[in-house]
Amino acid sequence: MSLNDPQWGKRGNEGPPDLDELLRNLNAKLNGLFGRRGSSQPPSGGDGAPKIGGSGAWLLIGLVFLIWLASGFYIVDASNRGVVLRFGKYHEATQPGPRWHLPYPIESVEVVNISQVRTVEVGYRNNVKSKVLKEALMLTDDENIIDIQFAVQYILKSPEDYLFNNRGTDDSVLQAAETAIREIVGKSKMDFVLYEGREQVAAQATKLMQEILDRYKTGIQVSKVTMQNAQPPEQVQAAFDDAVKAGQDRERAKNEGQAYANDVIPKAKGAAARLLEEANGYRQRVIANSEGETARFRQILAEYQKAPGVTRERMYLETVQQVLESTSKIIVDQKAGGSLLYLPLDKLIQSQAAATSAPSQARQDTAADVGAAQVQRSREAFRSRERESR
Repeated sequence: MSLNDPQWGKRGNEGPPDLDELLRNLNAKLNGLFGRRGSSQPPSGGDGAPKIGGSGAWLLIGLVFLIWLASGFYIVDASNRGVVLRFGKYHEATQPGPRWHLPYPIESVEVVNISQVRTVEVGYRNNVKSKVLKEALMLTDDENIIDIQFAVQYILKSPEDYLFNNRGTDDSVLQAAETAIREIVGKSKMDFVLYEGREQVAAQATKLMQEILDRYKTGIQVSKVTMQNAQPPEQVQAAFDDAVKAGQDRERAKNEGQAYANDVIPKAKGAAARLLEEANGYRQRVIANSEGETARFRQILAEYQKAPGVTRERMYLETVQQVLESTSKIIVDQKAGGSLLYLPLDKLIQSQAAATSAPSQARQDTAADVGAAQVQRSREAFRSRERESR
């Protein structure tokens, strides 16, 4: 009677089918499948128990053996690694692809995902607002308490270490992360941890966590530590905000003062440098003029010693010329006894130029020559009178 018989379990109160009958039917079908002929009733022993044919039993055993061997085939995905255990002891690690091992109970396989990014949360669970104060509160180097929440992401780098050296992977990572971050925070100032040093704290924590996990041979690779939140405890948050604002005001005042100093000091330095350069130039100019005057005086002295009268006369005339060149009026004394002759030479020249300034450039040049001749004649008359007076 087969398991698909519609009369299964419907024979009155007989209960489940007889196992011996099932074995006899299976043996008969196997004999018919392999061309065996004979009586439909298998041989029985003296006690009336049915007997299974020897060839059928071996066939059944071979079929079971093949099924047992086929159970050793398995496939490892590209992101996984297979760890083969022989009698519960590590035997080998297999790469991705179709694989085979000795079936259970001789060998077994543990497939480990080594590319999956696992996350452990320290100081909170699922949400930053769901804090775990026992993990989050830490003491800094300047004896201040801060509240830190951060997440650790890790992957597996050694499947055998992960399986045999870890009892609880997440607990190991959590304890190593808490130990590392407490050590780093305990050596840092509060402002450094809260503000400018958050990235450095995370980097140092990553390095220290990896050292701890490698020391215990956990087979874990820490990929990233993310600081979710870092702040003072809620009980002192208001006072800390006031202190932060005061610090910001102080920094702002310092920056403004520094900006003013950066604006004033360069200007002052530039003005000082300019004054120094001007003084230096004036000194050089005075020295050069003095040296030139000295050299000229020596030359005049040499000439004076050769011809005192002529040299004296020439010096007088040059001096008078220098004085009169810077004036627009000339006063002439006629032998120190007559009336003063006032000669507005500048007006004469201007009037002469205006009278002759008309149409052509040639007339202008002629007028200028005439005015210059008059001036020259006046100067010659003045010089002759001076000589006569002497």
